[in-house]
Amino acid sequence: MLHIKVVCLGKLKEQYWREAEAVYLKRLQIFAKVEIIELKEESFDGKMPAVLIKEKEAQLLKNALGKFQDAFLIALDEHGKQFSSVEFAQKISVLTLAGNSQLVFVVGGPLGLDESILKMAKLKLSFSSFTFTHQMIRVFLLEQVYR
Repeated sequence: MLHIKVVCLGKLKEQYWREAEAVYLKRLQIFAKVEIIELKEESFDGKMPAVLIKEKEAQLLKNALGKFQDAFLIALDEHGKQFSSVEFAQKISVLTLAGNSQLVFVVGGPLGLDESILKMAKLKLSFSSFTFTHQMIRVFLLEQVYR
């Protein structure tokens, strides 16, 4: 069975996003074991430079990702590769057929991911040239994996 981890900064704040996530997690349990790992995002109060926030968040992510050394790491990034839904499903199929039984998706906070995390990724994935909140992307990701 495919194991999918979604490592993300921040929690889903609105109830409707939590409900949507729960729906997809339930649907996916037939095909894959999916685990959401939420890490505390840095506060965005303007006192700390954005680069420092991203570096601190990167350290949290590296600590969490250290447990998944053998996994295929996919970072969600606005400059990453875009797939159609069919192409994305095919990519997941190809990865699993190639022996990747564990996929780890990394979702950054409002500032995105630090370059050090992007360099660790085997694939950088973009959902659109539009900008979406990291809460929306979590649900979009689960929906596309399900699709």
